[in-house]
Amino acid sequence: MATQYPPPSKRQKRERAEIAREQQDVDQAIPDGSVRVRFIDQATGETGSLPVLTVPLSQASTKNLEILLNELKEQGEDRIPYRFFPDGDVEALGDSEDLYHALVKPGKVSAESEIILQYAPQAVFRVKAVSRCAAAVSGHGDNILAIQFSPVDSSRMASGSGDKTVRIWDCDTGTPVHTLKGHTKWVLAVSYSPDGSILASGGYDNQVRVWDQSTGKQIGGPLTGHTNFITSLSWEPYHLQEPNRPRVASSSKDGTVRIWDAIGGKTDFALTGHKSSVTCVKWGGTGRIYTSSHDKMIKVWNAATGTLLHTLAGHAHWVNHLALSTDFVVRTSYHDHTRKVPATPEEKFAKAKSRFEKSATTGGEIVERLATASEDCTLFLWTPLTSTKPLTRMTGHQKQINQVCFSPDGTLLASAAWDNHVKIWSARDGKFLFTLRAHVGPVYMASFSADSRLLASCSKDTTLKVWDMRTGKLKEDLPGHKDQVFALDWSPDGDRVGSGGADKQVRIWRN
Repeated sequence: MATQYPPPSKRQKRERAEIAREQQDVDQAIPDGSVRVRFIDQATGETGSLPVLTVPLSQASTKNLEILLNELKEQGEDRIPYRFFPDGDVEALGDSEDLYHALVKPGKVSAESEIILQYAPQAVFRVKAVSRCAAAVSGHGDNILAIQFSPVDSSRMASGSGDKTVRIWDCDTGTPVHTLKGHTKWVLAVSYSPDGSILASGGYDNQVRVWDQSTGKQIGGPLTGHTNFITSLSWEPYHLQEPNRPRVASSSKDGTVRIWDAIGGKTDFALTGHKSSVTCVKWGGTGRIYTSSHDKMIKVWNAATGTLLHTLAGHAHWVNHLALSTDFVVRTSYHDHTRKVPATPEEKFAKAKSRFEKSATTGGEIVERLATASEDCTLFLWTPLTSTKPLTRMTGHQKQINQVCFSPDGTLLASAAWDNHVKIWSARDGKFLFTLRAHVGPVYMASFSADSRLLASCSKDTTLKVWDMRTGKLKEDLPGHKDQVFALDWSPDGDRVGSGGADKQVRIWRN
């Protein structure tokens, strides 16, 4: 029997952690010499005021480059983690890699030439990949068609089902808190308001209903006006809301979008102009409403007046889904990873506004990018605030695209399609990065973790899969559902993933 060494003592562990924190252990086999490194901001593609540096090869590890870049940018006090991409490479350097072993030794670059490293800031917190099913809760009597976590934290989750009910779940205990009854047909969409206090649901019965999420009671009567089923819901961003008058937009198969005063129960106005079913509506943080439709058009509306600003044309078939680069920050308003909630409404408003502006500002101006996914197997990337022409057309999927989503930090774009693949693109210029291959059935949905380092996807093949965005490789395979999985959401605080599908069970996944 092999000799078993005792586990390291607390002191040894502490000393090791100290060394790792201060500076990475650099492999002794690295020869003497130095390389010239130029840092380029991935978002703008420019060097800015950063000089070209000569770095000793023995010290050129990812962690040391990160320390160096933070010092150059004079943010040594509150260091930001960075990810480094060798020029022209889609895969970033690993956290424990160094320039010699990653680039010089394999011959990718010569030690004499200048090494160009693109840097991208990472979230200061880290989300762990979910790896186990913490709860599988029965309760719904039919397929689960929609799932969303509360923006406040991951202890509350709503699901809409074909059994005509919406259920709110306590994810800490894995039990139902409220069953919201009122819809007379399938519930197709559920959406939490940005402050997490109200839940809206839309159904096959042409109605939108608004619920108090803490009591489970309906607020007012059903919101009627649509003449066909509801396809999606989107709340007005918190920093644009009038006090105590949250509004919600609903898109419908009848070709219209209606803007509702959620508390008063009245239609503010209807957006009519699409010639066919409206598939998706998103309310942007700059006061624009974006809609996609089966008439192949995407329309941009002024949310204050209800007037049409632009029509974006380019797709050759139905537009199935659209996503905004600011979706995550608009959804979570003033809730962030610190979990500190401002005390007064004014502070909440100010925090939501500053979070949005920080997230949307690129090169000194506010940029809201729009991605559209279509039945013609392509995606388009737009900057509708500045141009009605698409930035780029992204091709590669072999079949229709179901869904598209931006990463919370606005750097990546994921598209899920009927060809069993998820593809990852750069959200800056639409450049193709990876294909995530492992599903053996159409992929219905994908959802990024709050730190943008991971992606979860759900499929007709009954599994969920979690992917590592640095390498584009599978991180966790999560079987468990007994039938196809239609709905998926990764909680904004990163702790849990919720899923539901044709087996009528809600599953909550944790790490």
